[in-house]
Amino acid sequence: MDDRSYMNQALALAEKGLGWTSPNPMVGAVLVKDGRVVGRGYHQRAGGPHAEVNAIDHAGARARGTTLYVTLEPCNHVGRTPPCTHKILDAGIRRVVVAMADPNPGVRGGGNRYLQDNGIEVTTGICEKEARTLNEAFIAWVTTGRPFVVVKCAATLDGRIATRTGDSRWVTGPASRQFVHRLRHAVDGIMVGVETVKKDNPSLTTRLKEAGGSDPTRIILDTHLSIPLTSKLLHQTSPAPTWVVCGTNAAADRQAALAATGARVVTAPLKAGRIDLSALMQQLGEMGITSLLIEGGGMVIGSAFAADIVNKICFFYAPKILGGDDGIPICRGAGPERMHQSMAVHDLSVLRFDTDVMLQGYLKPF
Repeated sequence: MDDRSYMNQALALAEKGLGWTSPNPMVGAVLVKDGRVVGRGYHQRAGGPHAEVNAIDHAGARARGTTLYVTLEPCNHVGRTPPCTHKILDAGIRRVVVAMADPNPGVRGGGNRYLQDNGIEVTTGICEKEARTLNEAFIAWVTTGRPFVVVKCAATLDGRIATRTGDSRWVTGPASRQFVHRLRHAVDGIMVGVETVKKDNPSLTTRLKEAGGSDPTRIILDTHLSIPLTSKLLHQTSPAPTWVVCGTNAAADRQAALAATGARVVTAPLKAGRIDLSALMQQLGEMGITSLLIEGGGMVIGSAFAADIVNKICFFYAPKILGGDDGIPICRGAGPERMHQSMAVHDLSVLRFDTDVMLQGYLKPF
């Protein structure tokens, strides 16, 4: 097997940390000696041992003289855990193969240089694109201070997310909806507008068929705090909090009433009478939200595109046609006057979920 084959094994291990490691990246590590894997590990949760440590501990004495394949440059600084570079040296590893450098501008390259200065051969850039895609949210947050924003919608072939009466159950099928719960598990926060809460009374939790699953922080855009105090998401049992974002002029008594339910009231600047989404992204990044899934409704999705905060789209289309012009569109609000002002989607891919299809692509580089 070659370097790419072993690195692909490390990437598969890293992905097992999806939804559990934030605000840390997902990292996997494999130790190889004489063509055999003798140690495996991945970063399982923030604050826990890093992937390299778990792989070395798994290998034990067999780690000496091995090649370490790791999906992210080993850390050379003290955080919640000791530097991995020291552990690598102590284990007697002779070569380290790294998929990508640490994107954090303050530490980038330091781990690789330390290992090289101490006589270890370091090879970088193996499966780098795959490693960057895996940690696209972490990269965006650590380099910009703002969350990586994904817009998800489910629409008919003629671009409607609900009928004229607001009925949207269900646009897409069970397989698509289950994948959406995987998206929820993967992100730190999920955002909807207050009108979606009033209409659908959603839970905004993660419900996977397999055991486990992490609930994202529920973030509700509600400029004037009109959310019903009986809303399900204000009273359900969940380890994740609910944040309600309002304008700075929201009534104090409404703020107090919401706080009494256990929700956190977050005040944000307004722009043209609505929450300034660009300013809010900066706030959320500072509050530890590294990734955000926007699920609607149409006004929130349209506002997100208008504010230029969207990194990635996941547009689900069902083989259905409403056939009128009075259903609810994916985006609401004013759009551009000319086609050349439209937003280009890059690196487009298509996934199939039974009879539904999902278009996935990027609006911003990461």
